[in-house]
Amino acid sequence: METTDVDVLLFDGFETLDAMGPVEVFGRLPEHYRIVCRSIAGGTVTSSQGVAFVTAPFPAGAPGRVLLIPGGMGTRSLVRDAEFLAALKRLCESAEYVLTVCTGSALLAKTGMLDGRRATTNKAAFGWASSQGEQVRWEKRARWVADGKYRTSSGVAAGIDMTLGFLEERHGRNTALEAAKQIEYLWNGDRENDPFAAGL
Repeated sequence: METTDVDVLLFDGFETLDAMGPVEVFGRLPEHYRIVCRSIAGGTVTSSQGVAFVTAPFPAGAPGRVLLIPGGMGTRSLVRDAEFLAALKRLCESAEYVLTVCTGSALLAKTGMLDGRRATTNKAAFGWASSQGEQVRWEKRARWVADGKYRTSSGVAAGIDMTLGFLEERHGRNTALEAAKQIEYLWNGDRENDPFAAGL
C-alpha cells in the first residue's frame, strides 16, 4: 500500500485532542501515512486550549487524501462562513476519505456533503450540531459512524476510537490493536457502544 497523505484541517478554536488524538494513531504507521497540519490560508492557528500550530495551505488539485476535520468552539462561527464552507466542500469532494471528530461533523453537514448519509457528533452538542444538517441521518447512539467515504465520531476522545476503526478497515484488526497497545489506549472497538448518548 502506498503512503497516503492525511491532511489535518486546523482553524482557530479547534479542539486540540480532536486533531491530535487521530494524529497520534496515524503516526503509528509512518510507512502508510504522512501527516500534514493545514489550514485554508496557511499560517499559525490557535486551538481552544491556546496551543499555536503552524500550518501549511492546501495544495491545489490533490486527490486521494484523507481529510481530518476536528471540532471545537471555532466551529460555531465557521458554520456561518460561506467562503470557508465552499473551500471545505471542494476539499471533501477531492478527498478519498473524510473523517470528522466532535462538531467537525457540523461543518461537514453544513457543506451538504452529508445529506442523506448517516452521521454522529458530540453528544453534549448534539442538538446544535445536528441542526446544521437537517437532511443528515443523525445517529444519537454511536461512538462513530461509517457511511461511504465519510467517518464521523462523537466527542473528542471518540476520534481515537474512530481512527483505530479506520486502521482496522484498511489494515486489519491486529494492526489497529497494535497501534492501541503502543499508545496504551483502551480501544472501544464497538462503534455502537456509546455510553455518552444516555439522555438524548
